[in-house]
Amino acid sequence: MATTRDAKRAATAQRILEAAQLEFARHGYAGATIRAIAERAGVDPSLVMQHYASKAALFAIVAKLPDDDRHTASEHLIDVLGVRLTDLPPETRALVRSMLTNPEAEAHMREFLQERIDNLTGSLPGDDAELRATVAVSSILGLTIARHFLKLPAFASVSHEELLRTAESWLDGIVNPE
Repeated sequence: MATTRDAKRAATAQRILEAAQLEFARHGYAGATIRAIAERAGVDPSLVMQHYASKAALFAIVAKLPDDDRHTASEHLIDVLGVRLTDLPPETRALVRSMLTNPEAEAHMREFLQERIDNLTGSLPGDDAELRATVAVSSILGLTIARHFLKLPAFASVSHEELLRTAESWLDGIVNPE
């Protein structure tokens, strides 16, 4: 049990992080609130802000993949693809639809994708980690577009699980090149 002031502070920060992971996982960035995170952690919302300054800063910490961890990177990519191949939230649909015709949407999508690439790069080994992360992130975007917007017929004839199994071996080759 935490007894010193620093130990108690660290324990509180950890509870907040764990609560944030659950809230972001369940509700996404837009749906998660500082108030809900604080309630789940058993602290006052002002304490969440004192520890992490903003919702965006807290999300950046929670969403960061561990460094040099291929297994976690592989699992993360499959999880992301699994979410992207199900129904997209309206705001994601609007952003993807608009990214080729609206400079603001294009910039927002580029920034979002670059954050994903940077996050993934740290988990991958090798001098070409950034390139492999870029290929993985770009490919997931391509599959998302092909399934939801272009509605390629092959996607209609396979189950979600079959598609993920196929993508898992392909993504594993990007994460673990041999």
